[in-house]
Amino acid sequence: MSDSSVTVLTQMTARLLLAPILVISVAVLVNGYASVGDGFSAGVIASLGLLLQYVSFGRERSDRLLRLRLVPAAAFAGLLGALAVALVPLLRGEPILTHWPPPGSDAIYVGSLELITAVAFDVTVYVLVVGCVVGFARAIARAGEGVAR
Repeated sequence: MSDSSVTVLTQMTARLLLAPILVISVAVLVNGYASVGDGFSAGVIASLGLLLQYVSFGRERSDRLLRLRLVPAAAFAGLLGALAVALVPLLRGEPILTHWPPPGSDAIYVGSLELITAVAFDVTVYVLVVGCVVGFARAIARAGEGVAR
């Protein structure tokens, strides 16, 4: 087996695994309210799928195909969102990370998913983790290519 056939096999496998990995990460994110799982774990799973693309296709091709160069900006948005969810209760005179609706109150449902601020916090943590990991991977790949930025 030649090196080029291994590369083609690796690229094909990476391409086929990306969608299921992202679906699993979203399932872990949503499942966190019924069982084990949360935004951090789901973000790590999604990041591994995106890193597999970097390893298989390289930085330039991955950035071009998946628009991954935009993902590190999501880290900033995720950080701001997580801080907002955490700090808004302070404006109401409540302790940090007090979630709405309070225990015992009725929540809004979308299917079986409760729309509470804990969901918003986990989603922002998910976006923050994915953005940071992809940003670090891009920085390492650029440094490896000798491109100064």
